[in-house]
Amino acid sequence: MADKGLLRCSAVGRLPLVPMTARDLALERFRWIGGHADVWAVFRDAKALAVIVAGLVEPFRDERITAVCGIESRGFLLGGAAAVEFGVGFVPVRKGEGVFPGDKVARQSSPDCRCLRHTLRLQRSSLGSGDRVLLVDDWVETGSQAAAVRSMVEECGSTWMGCGVIVDQLTDAPKSALGAVRGLLTA
Repeated sequence: MADKGLLRCSAVGRLPLVPMTARDLALERFRWIGGHADVWAVFRDAKALAVIVAGLVEPFRDERITAVCGIESRGFLLGGAAAVEFGVGFVPVRKGEGVFPGDKVARQSSPDCRCLRHTLRLQRSSLGSGDRVLLVDDWVETGSQAAAVRSMVEECGSTWMGCGVIVDQLTDAPKSALGAVRGLLTA
């Protein structure tokens, strides 16, 4: 891998190397399967994953992020990698009733794109008043889960810095409620 946010590649190995941006790589590995968006191929390619994660965090590099949240499950992978990229800790946001010890902050999201409501939880002790928190995920469509996470982050006394996502499909109203939303792709 060369520069952060770029992967140099050549289709046939003899051509000059062409920079591939995080956006290019996300598009290359994105597909629809049975009417569902699939970004799992990103996780199988270590170089592409590194470039995509660098692309997700780049717009927030100067924001003094102190913690990265990620929503179960793809958000765990992307958020954890983004936290490593920033050199900060990761704060998991669990869905449902899985084991999650300690005092928690919980919210039920508004209906998502499938008309489902999710109960989201984070450990209260994982955030404090000095934290500047970024949410990283694969896709934001209605913003319902991101809004629930923002509310929990703020209840913990932390500062919400926004969302970094692979695909931003938000309309203007939910986007303005979430603050800074930076997507590699827009739907």
